[in-house]
This record gives sequence, C-alpha cells and structure tokens, in this order.
Amino acid sequence: MLTLTPVITVSYEVKCAFLFLSALEFAVGIMTNTFIFLVNFWDVVRRQPLSNCDLILLSLSLTRLFLHGLLFLDALQLIYFQRMKDPLSLSYQIIIMLWMVTNQAGLWLTTCLSLLYCSKIVRFSHTILLCLASWVSRKVPQMLLGAMVFSSICTLICLGDFFSRSGFGFTTMLFMNNTELNLQITKLNFYYSFIFCTLGSIPPFLLFLVSSGVLIVSLGRHMRTMKAKTKDSHDPSLEAHIKALRSLISFLCLYVVSFCAALISVPLLMLWRNKIGVMICVGILAACPSIHAAILISGNAKLRRAVETILLWIQSSLKVRADHRADPRTPDLC
Repeated sequence: MLTLTPVITVSYEVKCAFLFLSALEFAVGIMTNTFIFLVNFWDVVRRQPLSNCDLILLSLSLTRLFLHGLLFLDALQLIYFQRMKDPLSLSYQIIIMLWMVTNQAGLWLTTCLSLLYCSKIVRFSHTILLCLASWVSRKVPQMLLGAMVFSSICTLICLGDFFSRSGFGFTTMLFMNNTELNLQITKLNFYYSFIFCTLGSIPPFLLFLVSSGVLIVSLGRHMRTMKAKTKDSHDPSLEAHIKALRSLISFLCLYVVSFCAALISVPLLMLWRNKIGVMICVGILAACPSIHAAILISGNAKLRRAVETILLWIQSSLKVRADHRADPRTPDLC
C-alpha cells in the first residue's frame, strides 16, 4: 500500500518559491488569454465580423481568465490559510468546485473548436456527414450557446449537490462532538461532489475524442492521396490538418495531465495531507491552460500578426530611444 509522510507545514522558502511560481503562472496566463481576448474584442469594437474560430477563442479566453483567477486564489489559500490538520475548509472546497465547473466549460468550448476544425478541414463523402459538417459550420453561435447552457445546468446541479451535502455535514457536526468523525463526513461529502462534477465532463470529452480521431484519419488518408499524386511539399490542406491537430492534440495531452494532477491532489489532500504534493499539483493545473493559450496564438494567423505588430512596435520604440540617447541634440517632440 502506498504511504506518504504527512507534510502538515512547509518551510518559508518553499512557500516563497511556490508563491513566485504561482504569480508567474498567473501573470503568463492572464497575459496570453487577455491578448487573445483583446485582439478578437477589438474586431467587435470596430464592428468587423468575427469568424467562427475567433468567436470560440474569444469565449475560451474569458473562461481561461476566470480559471487562472481561481487557481491563483487556490495557491494563496494553500500558502496563507490552509491548515492540513483541517484540510477541507469551506472556502477551499468552494474554490475547487468552481475550478471544476469552469474547467468543464473550457472543455466544452474546446470541443466546439475541434468540431469546427473537423467540419472545415475534413472532406466527407457521405451525404449525412456532409450535411452535419455544413450544419456545424453554420451553427457555431448556437453550439456555443448550447455548450454554455449545458455547462450552466451542470454548474447548478454540482453546486446544488455540493451545498446540500455541505449543509447536511454541517447539521451532522452540530449534533456530534467527534472531531475525527466530522472530518471523515466532510471528506466523504467532498469526494462525492468531486466525482459528481467529473461525470459532467464525459460527454464533451467523448465528442472531442471523436472529432480529433476523425481529423487524424482524414490526415492519414490525405497524406496517402498526396503521396500517390504529387511530391509538392506545399499543400494548404495538409498544413491546415497539421495546425488543427497540433492545437487539439496539445490540448488533449495538457487536459489529461491536468485531470491526473487534479485527481492525485484529492488523496494528497484528504488521505496523506501532503501540502507540498498538493502545491505541485496546483502548479501543474495552472501551467496547462497557459501553455495551450500560447499554442493557440502560434497556430492562429490573426493572433500571430498581432504579435508581430506588437514586437515591431517595441523594436521601433527601442530603436528610437537608443538613437535619442546616442544623439542628445535630437529634439524631443514630446
């Protein structure tokens, strides 16, 4: 049986290192997702039509901003307020449950993105699949609305179940003086709420796997066709397949890693009370959405152009400042 030494308290140096890492991950996550949001929101301000992909990225960036805020609150809770002798305070449980439902909303949005990629890139031959792909391309706003409605329903159900169990646990504690038994009841209620919220992620995850699998099969079929017909290295369809799969497979890997980290953090918190292990899991959870946001920026032409524009502006500003320092006689226009 796997046993870990309980780490009830951690040193000041570990807390400082974890705080620095959490602040860095929070800053990177906020910067990348705010950038995605502002680039697409600027088109809305200028009353330019947003593409379906941009609409999904706009919604996803908003979800990720809230997600990073929750994870940073989680880190602060671990550093300053969490006592591992009583690990499941109500505030910590609320942060975890809100993280789970927000992460589920992000999964739905990424599933919509994978379905859009699938409908735009894959060449279907069957009539039903052609009609389905055409419907997905035309109904992205409705899909987003449906995903948000489903996520909201799951959120209400999960939070209702959580608070009902918490209320039952609180009522039980009023009539019992056994501290250890009260803690076991709290653990059991939190465990059931955690599993209940996890079940809501199964439908979007299955849809994501199916659409990503269709893209992989389509890529293999396309490569065989191109290999038999021509040796031209520049193929727009092949590049579109690769860019879409790079985004989706990276999300799949990062989602599995973050889900495993969240799953491992539960026994680390409830059974082994290992604070350092929980801190490592929270660090992994915060890193995954930031990495995926950077991959989305690198794979989107409009976002890449915006990054290049910003870098050119910074480079020109630095050059003007350096020229002004080299020749102090240059008049200051400001």
